[in-house]
Amino acid sequence: MRPHLRAEVAAAARRLHAAGWVANHDGNVSVRCGRDRFLCTPTAVSKAAVDESMLVVVDAKGALVEGTRKPFGEMALHLAIYRARPDAEAVLHAHPPTATAFGVAGVSLEVAAMPEFLVSLGPGVPTVPLALPGTPELAAGVDAAARNAHAFLCAGNGVFSLGPDLDMAFLRMELVEHYAKIVAAARQLGGVKELSQAQVAKMLESRARAGLTPPSAAPAAAPAEPAAAPKAAALPPDARPPRPAGAGLPDDLEDIAARVAARLAGRPGAEGELRKAIEEEIRASLGGSRA
Repeated sequence: MRPHLRAEVAAAARRLHAAGWVANHDGNVSVRCGRDRFLCTPTAVSKAAVDESMLVVVDAKGALVEGTRKPFGEMALHLAIYRARPDAEAVLHAHPPTATAFGVAGVSLEVAAMPEFLVSLGPGVPTVPLALPGTPELAAGVDAAARNAHAFLCAGNGVFSLGPDLDMAFLRMELVEHYAKIVAAARQLGGVKELSQAQVAKMLESRARAGLTPPSAAPAAAPAEPAAAPKAAALPPDARPPRPAGAGLPDDLEDIAARVAARLAGRPGAEGELRKAIEEEIRASLGGSRA
């Protein structure tokens, strides 16, 4: 085990409490300390009170191999993250209030509104769906989220962050909470103005070049074009009689196109492009020309 590692884990636990991200016995800290060995905080102890003597070591199955206290009950989730991310050397779990509230409320934090955040943590923070502690569904959700993100919400269970060391894991947790506060405040002020798809793609490229993309994540890509969704719902060719090329749309379909375009208000250029695509698809489904 690396010298001073015990002191670093105990200090990280106390930092979580000092930041106001844990209360009572909430939260936990773990680090890799050898081949299939993990040093972690014990259960049923305030993170404000953790010291080196309390720490325990578990194996890759979560069994106690060193220490006199019990490992925390969510050790299986930390181990799922370590299996999903061999590059992770540290994992933190806490309940920073604002970010945790997003998960509790079922409100997505997958919002691409700040270039700096996007480069550091990607186009938003994913959320693992609500599942009871100790269930395979929760472990599977954590595994999937960890493969694609350095930090993620767990609905009803706070935030997990990981990194090559405790400092980076802490900074990522800090950034998630800070971003959640900004997004919440922006919505109170009238709404969040997200980056365009081209801007997101550019930032994702910068992120990849900087080596900040999780190694197990799918290749970085811009969000799917909004026009793709209506295409799947196009009317079958035989649904209505053929219409002459260039004919106007029926009133009901005209209304649909207008409403969909209105939903994209505020995204420069998107309204016109999507409306045009919808009209082309509708005309094609009615037997008319796309010209």
